[in-house]
Amino acid sequence: MVIAIDGPAGAGKSTVARLLARRLGLTYLDSGAMYRCVALAALEQGASLADGAGLGELAHGLEITFGRAGHGDGDAEGVAAPEAPARVIADGRDVTVEIRSAEVSAAASEVSAHAPVREAMVAQQRRLIATGGYVAEGRDIGTVVSPDSPLKVFLTADEEERAQRRASETGESAERVLAAQRERDGRDRDREHGALRPAADAVEIDTTGVSIDTVVERLATLAEERGLA
Repeated sequence: MVIAIDGPAGAGKSTVARLLARRLGLTYLDSGAMYRCVALAALEQGASLADGAGLGELAHGLEITFGRAGHGDGDAEGVAAPEAPARVIADGRDVTVEIRSAEVSAAASEVSAHAPVREAMVAQQRRLIATGGYVAEGRDIGTVVSPDSPLKVFLTADEEERAQRRASETGESAERVLAAQRERDGRDRDREHGALRPAADAVEIDTTGVSIDTVVERLATLAEERGLA
C-alpha cells in the first residue's frame, strides 16, 4: 500500500511525506532522490544529458538505497525508516548532500524526462512499494508509479512562495530560483513521459501560507478515514 504525494518543487512534498510517514508509522520513499542520483552520476561521468539511451543504461546499473541518518548502509528494504531522515546511498556512497545542489536539481529535471531512465526508476520504486506500507513522494507517483494508490495527494503553492522555500534551502537568491523553477516546471509539465499533473482522483491542496503541521494533520485524517492507518 502506498499513499502517493505528487506536486512541483517547493510545494512541500518531501517534508509533508516524511512527517506523514512518521505520523502514520509508514515508511518514507523519496522518488525524486533517485532521479537526482542518476543526474549526479551523469554529471560526474560527463555523460550527455540528452542521451536518453545512455542515461537509461546508467540508471539500470546504479544501485540506490536509503538509510537512516547517522547509521550504516541502507537497510534491507533499501528505504529509510520514518523516524529518521533518509540518507541516500548510490553505489555504496553517501550522496545525501551532493544530490541537493542547484546543478544536480536542474540536471535531474532533464534526466527524468527520458523514458529509459524513468523505466528504470519506476521499476525500482514499484519493487519497493510492493514490500509494505509507504508514503511516497515525487512528480508521478499517483499517475504512473502507483495509479492504484488508495490516497493520492497533489500539493502545490504560489510560485513565489515555492521559490522562496527553495532559496532558503540552497542559499541562492529567490529571483534566481524562481527563474530556474519556471523553466523546470515547464519541462516537467510538457515532458512526454511522467508529466507533472494531478491524478484524476487526487486530493489537491494549496500549501501557500499553510503550516506543514496543518497539511500533515489533514492528510493523516484522510488516511484514517480511508482505513489506511
